[in-house]
Amino acid sequence: MPNLHRGEIEAEIGGARRRLVLTLGALAELESAFGADDLVALAERFGTGRLKARDLARIIGAGLRGAGEAVSDDEVAAMTVGGGAAGYVTIAATLIAATFGGDSEGEGASRPFAAEPRAT
Repeated sequence: MPNLHRGEIEAEIGGARRRLVLTLGALAELESAFGADDLVALAERFGTGRLKARDLARIIGAGLRGAGEAVSDDEVAAMTVGGGAAGYVTIAATLIAATFGGDSEGEGASRPFAAEPRAT
C-alpha cells in the first residue's frame, strides 16, 4: 500500500503495479527539466493544466525514480497504461496532488492542476 502521507501512489504502468513518489531529488530533477526557479514555480507550472506528452513522461519517470526504479523518461514514454493518454494524465495528476498536498484521501482543496488536466 502506498503511504499517501509521504506522497506515494501506485499505478499500473507497463503491465506492472508500480509505486511512484516525488522525492526532493525527483522534484529537483523536475525543476531543472521545466526550468522552474523553485517549488512554487514548479507547482504553478503544473497548475496551468496544460501538459505535453513529454511532460507526462518526465513527471511519471521522476516519480518512478523517486520510488527507486532505474528507468529513463524514454522508457516511460514507451510504457502503456490503461485509458491511453487520459490514463497518463490521471497518474501524473494523482502523483502531483499527493506531493503538493490534499486531505487524507489524496483529494485536496489546493489542486496542482487547474480545472481538468489535459495533454497537449
